[in-house]
This record gives sequence, structure tokens and C-alpha cells, in this order.
Amino acid sequence: MRQVSISVPTESLHAALQGTEGVDVLLWPMDGPPPREDIDIVVLPYMSLGRALPHLAETRNRLVQGQSIGYEGLEQQLPAGTVFANAATVHETSTAELALALTLAAQRELPRFVRAQKTGDWAPVRAASLADRRVLVLGYGGVGKATAARLAPFEVEVVPVATHTREEDGVHVHGVDELPTLLPTVDIVILTLPGGAATRRIVDDAFLSALPDGALVVNVGRGSLVDTDALVAHLQRGRIRAALDVTDPEPLPKDHPLWTLDGVLIAPHVGGATTAMFPRVEKLVRRQIAHLRREEDVENVVLRT
Repeated sequence: MRQVSISVPTESLHAALQGTEGVDVLLWPMDGPPPREDIDIVVLPYMSLGRALPHLAETRNRLVQGQSIGYEGLEQQLPAGTVFANAATVHETSTAELALALTLAAQRELPRFVRAQKTGDWAPVRAASLADRRVLVLGYGGVGKATAARLAPFEVEVVPVATHTREEDGVHVHGVDELPTLLPTVDIVILTLPGGAATRRIVDDAFLSALPDGALVVNVGRGSLVDTDALVAHLQRGRIRAALDVTDPEPLPKDHPLWTLDGVLIAPHVGGATTAMFPRVEKLVRRQIAHLRREEDVENVVLRT
């Protein structure tokens, strides 16, 4: 097997990989020039690509490994000849956890109780259950499947929707063309789609208008999936509720109406930001190293510029 060099952006990943047989591990936060010109695998930093991507042009590499699942807009920023892999298998667990947490928190009105705790008010309410709800999961990739699996024990009816109708592992997956028929029949919509032109503002006024009164929209995909003005209008009328890990714009400005509207729960894009991330990143990077050492195809390649 061949020797492989890899640059990693954090000391923790550097320490974890040090001593791996056949691997030269370099610490490169990508806030300056590379430690050398030839690096087989460059692991990008997480959530801070603006300063990092220009430095890729200073290296010759065989693989650029991202730490996020999403990659919209990257193709125009990567040097020609780049092979880019996303971080599928890394964030599905944590993002699905948050999807479930946001859904439960919104259904059981936990934000109301947090506010009451600050003032010492004992204020019981009769909340909506998650049990017996019909939950549409829009996007049936890794995050969507992980979310559906976690919903199953809660005695709900899961309605998975993807680009095309299909049968997968005994599950009937609906196509997006069925949304006008499906939306009036569901209580909760969980968005797990990726961003990009094909999904931009798929949740528009017509989508929201098709939902029944009191429906909950949970977004752990991308903020660009939702027409924010349309969402605000429906929220202001008290028609629907929302639990959002991602928004458009993002970060959400301090004076944005979403912060103060009733029926809204906001998390600051933390779907993948848990202790579950690092061990899964390490496992993915180790698999990529092994593939290159054995001269195999690497995993998760989504762009070749």
C-alpha cells in the first residue's frame, strides 16, 4: 500500500490520526499557506470555508474532504481539477436528533415552560402530542431516513417524500409532485432537503397555504428551502407554527420578526454540532485514507471540477 499525506484543520483530528501506519499527518487550519505543496487529502475546516477555500489553489491534492453534508455553491469556489467529497455519514445522527427535539419541543410547548420558569409561574397547558400525528418528511436521503427511523417509536404515521416516487426497503416514498395532495392531510412537516437551485423556496405561500391550521413546519435542511416572507405572513396570522434550525437569511438579524413571533422556536444552525460529530468525522477520514492507500475509489464524491 502507498504512503498517504493528509492535512487536517484541528489539533484534535491531528492527534487522533498521528501514528497511523502509512500516513503523514499535517496540521493545517487553512488560515495561511499550506505546510507543503503536495498533500493527498485536504480536510476542510468546519463552517469557516471563506478563508480556507482560496488556499486550495496553493496545493496539489487528490481529494478535498468537507466536514458538512451540504455543498451548494462550492463548485464555483473550488480550483479546477478538484475532487470534493462531502461528509455524508457524519451529521445524520445529530441532525435527526435535533429534528426530533425541535418537533417534540414545539408540540409539547416547551418554550412556554422555559419562559414561565423565569418568572416562577406554574402554568400547565394541554399540549398537542407527537403521538398519533401524521408527519411528512420532505427529503429522504441520509438525514431524512435517520429522522424517519427516530420518529417511528413515537406512534406517528411517517409520510416520506423525495424527488421521485419509489419503493425502498419496504417503504413507499412519495414524489414531490404529490405534495399538493399530501400537505392538507399532515400535521407536521420536517424538511431535510439539501440546498441549491432545485429546492430553493420549495416551501412557498402555496405550500404553506395547503397545510391545515395549526400545522408545524420543522426545518433542519437549509434556510433556502423556505420563502421566509411567506412563512412570516402565515405565522403572523397564527395559521401555522415553526421550529427552525436554519433560516434565510442566516445568521438571522436581531430585528427579524421570526425572533418574536408566537409559535416559533429557533436554533442557531446547530444540527450537526454535537459530540457525535468528531468520532464520525474521524471514521470517515480513516476510511478515505484507507481507500487511497489501497488505490480504491474514495467515498462521498459529489463534485469534480
